[in-house]
Amino acid sequence: MFEEAQYFAPVATREDGTVEVELAASHPGFADPVYRLRRNAIAALAVGHVPGAPIPTAEYTGQEHEVWALVSRELAIKHRRYATAEYLDAAERLGLPADRIPQLQEVSELLEPLTGFRYLPAAGLVPLRDFYGVLADGFFHSTQYIRHHSTPLYTPEPDVIHEVIGHANALASDRYSRLYRLAGGAARRVESEQALEFISKVFWFTLEFGVMTDQNELRAYGAGILSSYGEIEEFRGMDIRPLDLLAMGTTHYDITKYQDVLFRAESLDHLEDVVGGFWATCDDESIARLTAGVRQG
Repeated sequence: MFEEAQYFAPVATREDGTVEVELAASHPGFADPVYRLRRNAIAALAVGHVPGAPIPTAEYTGQEHEVWALVSRELAIKHRRYATAEYLDAAERLGLPADRIPQLQEVSELLEPLTGFRYLPAAGLVPLRDFYGVLADGFFHSTQYIRHHSTPLYTPEPDVIHEVIGHANALASDRYSRLYRLAGGAARRVESEQALEFISKVFWFTLEFGVMTDQNELRAYGAGILSSYGEIEEFRGMDIRPLDLLAMGTTHYDITKYQDVLFRAESLDHLEDVVGGFWATCDDESIARLTAGVRQG
């Protein structure tokens, strides 16, 4: 789960050129000056990145690698129990290191030969239209920082564990990565903010927090569930509803707690038909018709 104040934490560039990430007082690393300096330095790498250039290397500490190794090991155990077969196969195909944090450039070099996807560094929040739009071109915006070492199994914001273990493994799948590209094309196609928000909510309830019937049981494929040590144990007990475009695109969600409403696809074919088909063809007019008479939450 992501604490809202942190998900939208501003990253400021000062007059002297230094970059500062403004952490909320409730953040586990707020009172740790060393961690805060690390966050600022890592954010500065993304701020200074020029598209097309190699992604700058983040010099992670031994302690940060230990956090990755711990969480990676614990999530791998849970994935075998709760993740879809497509996700597990893609994770094996990608082969992320389990004992250290991979550089985003390294992740790109592993992904590109598989599905063509590459990573772009992000200092913090990326505007919706920018984040989703570049998916059409096979780019994925990602943070480079990792959660504070005092809470290795919890993060109040999307860190490199979420962005890479959650998303890169999915992006190594031909079928899931195609859905990401279709979402990007849809975001590029629409002009209104209302239509863009609808598309983003469908993405949230599928590629971030999607579940489906797989191997004769409910399993997760959404990156938000599969990168959360706690949420992956709880999702089967949530309010599980049938896959429904209108419902997903108009349902309010709270990012500060576990998602209590989830939408189930009956299979990967079903997800591709319903959601992939929607993203492949939707535009402002079709979304307006779909939502006519419905007030979005």
